[in-house]
Amino acid sequence: MNEVVIVGGGPAGAVCGERLARAGIQATVIDDHLAWEKPCGGGLTQKAIRSYPFLLDGPYPKKLIREVELISGSHGGSNGASRAGSDVRARLHLDDPFVIYSRRVLNGLLLERAERAGCRVVRARVTAVDVASARPRVVIGGADKANGAGAAGDAEFSADFVAITAGARNRLFPGTIPLEPADLEQTLGYYVPVQSDVLKIKFLPGFQGYLWSFPRADHLSVGICGKLDKGSSATLRGHLEEFLREERLPLEGACFFSHLLPSARPATIRRRPILGPNWALAGDAAATVDAITGEGLYYALRSGELLGECLAEGRPAQYPKRLRSEFGAELELAATLAPRFFLENFLGGKVTRRTVEFARRSPTFRALLAAIFCGDQGYRAIQLRFWAQLPLSLAEIGWSCLSSPRS
Repeated sequence: MNEVVIVGGGPAGAVCGERLARAGIQATVIDDHLAWEKPCGGGLTQKAIRSYPFLLDGPYPKKLIREVELISGSHGGSNGASRAGSDVRARLHLDDPFVIYSRRVLNGLLLERAERAGCRVVRARVTAVDVASARPRVVIGGADKANGAGAAGDAEFSADFVAITAGARNRLFPGTIPLEPADLEQTLGYYVPVQSDVLKIKFLPGFQGYLWSFPRADHLSVGICGKLDKGSSATLRGHLEEFLREERLPLEGACFFSHLLPSARPATIRRRPILGPNWALAGDAAATVDAITGEGLYYALRSGELLGECLAEGRPAQYPKRLRSEFGAELELAATLAPRFFLENFLGGKVTRRTVEFARRSPTFRALLAAIFCGDQGYRAIQLRFWAQLPLSLAEIGWSCLSSPRS
């Protein structure tokens, strides 16, 4: 394998291109946006930082967060909105920081690393991918000569292999099925010109998703994510703007965003092909996102790296097996647990409500949640740890209630 074209210049595509270039393979990343401000939190767990330490040590602007506030709303009026006065809040302190980047900065630094390794980066819009022949073709429109597209009039690239890393709902999927509405979630939000040192997450009753406020270097990313097939954009926007009012965040100077992200069902993760004879999917295109936490950056980085490694070794057939062994099965478990976490009850109340109430009163339970934010343990280990520690957590909660019965 001598030539690989990567469609998509996000984290998965950039890391894949860097890995291939370092192995001496001619890699070309094609994207019409390249470093752009993607609408998401931009958070990196300690799991990601340990795997890619340059993301913490480098000079690029970022925000290190050690304080997390969890908020649980309760039912208000008939529209299901929450009442701010009945919200329950709990604070977590993280010994290892949560690192937050602007996506424009993060994508830019990853593409710079790929270029330094010898990867070719082209700003162009991919209009079609043809994998029918042994050497797949990538058809482009609007190639930018200054970014490496070559002579004027270039309209396509051919290669030995094509990697699709262009997001969850592009129309370029060869040999597999696009993600359906039930496998996607919609995000709405604002970039708010306010600074903070506290990451906030709010759960709404009966809602599979959450609201967030992620502090970046010079602004907040404030948004909401919810299953695409479960609610309307107007409903999401109503919840979001209520959250902004509750947190006293101004809309003056804010910039609105909307985007679709993967939140695949277990069967989709298990059955959907991510590899063909001369193509593969990575990152959001392969639906590598945790359905509970929404974490996607680590899985995008690692899936791109895994694909690059398998191609560099001349063993592309190993890619799906290695991805599933490393984290695919964990993402399937998260997708199975997500409806239970967001929608079901525990001890007479919503699981999300009990999560915040437990965190408010139990140091043991707060440590468990901090481990989830760090990404240190998988969900099976977290489940075992929760049940093993439940008697101690309940004892701490009982003592807290006796000590401060009015709170």
